This record gives sequence, C-alpha cells and structure tokens, in this order.
Amino acid sequence: MTSVYPSVNTPSSAGSPTVQEGSKTPPTAGGPVSLETMDSPVNQPQDLQVFTVGFFLAQLLGILCVALAGAWSGHYLGGFAWQSNPKLQFNYHPLFMVIGLVFLYGDAILVYRVMRNERKKVLKLIHAGLHMLAFVFIVVALKAVFDSHNLAADPIPNLYSLHSWLGLAAVILFSLQFVCGFMSYLFPGVSQYWRAWYLPVHVYFGVVVYVLGLGSCLMGITEKLVFSLKSSYKDLPGTAVLGNILGVVLVCFGILIVYLVTTPQFKRQPLPEEVNLQLTPHSPIN
Repeated sequence: MTSVYPSVNTPSSAGSPTVQEGSKTPPTAGGPVSLETMDSPVNQPQDLQVFTVGFFLAQLLGILCVALAGAWSGHYLGGFAWQSNPKLQFNYHPLFMVIGLVFLYGDAILVYRVMRNERKKVLKLIHAGLHMLAFVFIVVALKAVFDSHNLAADPIPNLYSLHSWLGLAAVILFSLQFVCGFMSYLFPGVSQYWRAWYLPVHVYFGVVVYVLGLGSCLMGITEKLVFSLKSSYKDLPGTAVLGNILGVVLVCFGILIVYLVTTPQFKRQPLPEEVNLQLTPHSPIN
C-alpha cells in the first residue's frame, strides 16, 4: 500500500512556535490547521499487510453479498419488474439496499485507508462520489418498496414494521451525514475550526449509520422470509437457506469493514508534502 513515514516536527508560519507531533492543542477559530490534525499522528505504528489482506477479503465478501442478493431476488423471489408488476418491483429493494447501504457505503468509508498515497483532494472527491452513488441506489430501492405497497391490488400499509422504522432512520441519517460532510469539507469558506471539530463527529456517525443500515438489512431479510414463507420457514426451503446465508455473509462483511475503519494502526498517514501544508478557509478540498 505505502511506506510508513517517520516522525516529523514541522514549524508553523514565521514567528509561531513549533507544532509538535501528536499535540493535543485544539485549533483556534480562524487559525490554520495542519493536516496532522485531520489525519493520524505521523508516528502512528502501521500494520499494512494485515490491512491489505483484510481489505481484499472484505471486497470478496462484499461482491458475494451482492451476488447472493441478486440470486435471492432474481431467482427465489421471482425476478424483477417495475410498476407493471408491483410484487416483482419489490425485489429491487433488497438488492439495491445491499449494493448501496452496505457494499458501496462500506467501500466509501474505507477510501482514506485504501488510497493512502493519494492527495486529500482526490480522496474527498472519491469519498463523496461513492456516497452519492450509494444514495442513488438507496433512493431507487425506497421507490421500489413504496410502489410495491401502494400499487398492489390490495394496497399494503407503509412504515408499520420495526424494519421500516430503522431502515428509514438509517436512510435519513445517511443523507444528513452526506450533506453535513459535503458542506464541511467540500464547500468553500468553511472555517478550519469547524472542520477540525466536526471531523471526529463525522467519522463516528459514519460508522454508526453504517451499522444501523446493516442491521436494518438483516431485519428486512428475516421479515421477507417470514412474510413469504410463513410456517414453511421452519422447513428451510431453498429461499430460506439462501436468505440466511446472505444474512451471515452481510454480518461478516460488516464486521470486517468496521474493524478496518476503526483500527488505529490502519489510519492514513499524512503524505510528506502534507506535513508542511497548512489549510486555510479558502482551500476547502486540499
């Protein structure tokens, strides 16, 4: 992935005291903030071989999740259609939620740790782009499930189950997280004090929303199996077996993503040119 850079003490602007690596001093309003504040300390011990193995394993599990969701929806649940057949339109919902809220979202929060040799500007744009793509899949998935309820010959009530409540909460929080992140780190004129203060909040809630979305997917799989199979669920027909396997693989993928994104030893180190770079309110995506 990358080499581990040595500890560096960098001077600030002329006449200012030296910024010591790992300093706990909070940024002051309107003042410049070193990229060391935005990333891990330069001397943070790294274990990139473990990270690399974990990342590629996560990608295999993520692709397997999408493949299983496609097979489950496309074969065992009857295939796909749009508004001409609301019952089959529903099948886009589990597939697109797995793609958007689990797979793409998981990769999006790993961008800074995977592409650690890229500049922050590039990473921010890729991070935001993956979230936007995930959002598109999520919106289509919601359209599919609401249409499948509202356009059915015997309309089905919306938003009555715990799955729907938590799923909608995950989508709303995901959207708020995306908007706040965009306004804080890609929008011109935002103060460095706010960006530095908000960063740990953004990171924390990114993981929280991801876990909430993953849990909602698991509840949705169970709900669909119970509603469609009823008493025959206990006999474990093929639909139930594949749905259960999908749930297990989703859990494994989610555990690995959370491990990779929360382990301090895997944090991105500032690039050498970033160590001496000071951000200003007029450089929103550097």
